[in-house]
Amino acid sequence: MSSAPFSARTAFAVVIANMIGTGVFTSLGFQLLDIQSGFVILMLWFVGGVTALCGALSYAELGASLPRSGGEYNFLTEIYHPAVGFVSGWISATIGFAAPTALAAITFGTYLSSVVPRLSARWLAAALIVAMAVAHATTRRASGGTQRAFTYLKLVLIAGFCVLGWILTEAPQDVVFLPRGGDDTLIASGAFAVALIYVNYAYAGWNAATYVIDELDRPRETLSRVLLTGTAVVMVLYLLLNYTFLYAAPIDALAGKLEVGYIAAQFIFGETGAAIMGVALALLLVSTVSAMTLAGPRVLLVIGQDFHALRFLARTNTHGVPAVAILVQSALAVILVLTATFESILVFAGFTLGVSTLCTVAGLFVLRWRRPGIERPYRVPLYPLPPLAFLGLMGWTLVYLLLQRPMEGLAGLAILASGAGFYVLSRRLSAQGPPDRPSRGK
Repeated sequence: MSSAPFSARTAFAVVIANMIGTGVFTSLGFQLLDIQSGFVILMLWFVGGVTALCGALSYAELGASLPRSGGEYNFLTEIYHPAVGFVSGWISATIGFAAPTALAAITFGTYLSSVVPRLSARWLAAALIVAMAVAHATTRRASGGTQRAFTYLKLVLIAGFCVLGWILTEAPQDVVFLPRGGDDTLIASGAFAVALIYVNYAYAGWNAATYVIDELDRPRETLSRVLLTGTAVVMVLYLLLNYTFLYAAPIDALAGKLEVGYIAAQFIFGETGAAIMGVALALLLVSTVSAMTLAGPRVLLVIGQDFHALRFLARTNTHGVPAVAILVQSALAVILVLTATFESILVFAGFTLGVSTLCTVAGLFVLRWRRPGIERPYRVPLYPLPPLAFLGLMGWTLVYLLLQRPMEGLAGLAILASGAGFYVLSRRLSAQGPPDRPSRGK
């Protein structure tokens, strides 16, 4: 018997926790290698936030019009073709959730091992993934309670870190946060576009509530509010965090470093206080791993429902929780933790996810054209400006990444191709069993 649906509060916590994770606590160090203007850095995070808000507006309409769990898998299946949806689901399974889960867990381990060097960052990361898999493979009540608790803790810790950073920093850095000569050229440069990949990756997760639509209480009424409020809150927090990092720590100390939050804490609190904050910053990432363990397996669940060859992914426990899908995604994340490097995962994951969301937001135009009579409880305000802004900003970033980081871009395209090949294989295997579930509305 299925347990009670997820509340709007749980969905809000899932969105915030999916977004605030690895990216904001690691991206700044990579960005500062090419961009050392305080104004341009904050513009990066502002532009990324606007892009995410435009995407959230578009997904809110798609989710209200096509209310089924699975996120991009559901939308692209209904709008384009089951093959396109399957490739998107393949991305979500291999990159969309397993890779960010691995990155957040690695960062968790890195922060803790900075405080206690004898601990292994990778084994700490693997242990966290396993613990969250166990927590979320029980009931929705336990899963939602775990998620809300760690998300609220995250918000309190971030607010406290920023306020204490402004109060306790004895010698603020001489960083200019107002525009100056040359900033406009820097904003139009390839370095800015590539840095936006890191920022867009940090904002990834604004669409998280669309993965649990079937299990959300009154989704048509609450989805848009959850997506937009969650994204707006995170945008404000990201701007405050990056301002605090640059206010407290020298650029030379942050540039090229992964654990920028811990480094900033050293300058704010000293070594002893930084050790305490290192543990606190690690705890922030528990909710991120938790949220991805909650949301991501729902994509595997609906793929298992639609494809007979993958029906094992649709198995649920007595409370309707997709325990098998949770175990599969968590196992993939552990493998990535133990075998791959951090930056390679981040860049090619950011590219691949960008392609998926680009196609989905473009699908809003296709859906309005092909199915004008479909019920739309929510419509994008100022249409078509928000989806056009998202497509322009995201497309610009992806093109520059292909030009400046071709290996990571090609690796992302290879993931797309492998998903198409696996679709063909699964269709052939499914043909030997009962027919696949037909796409609704086709």
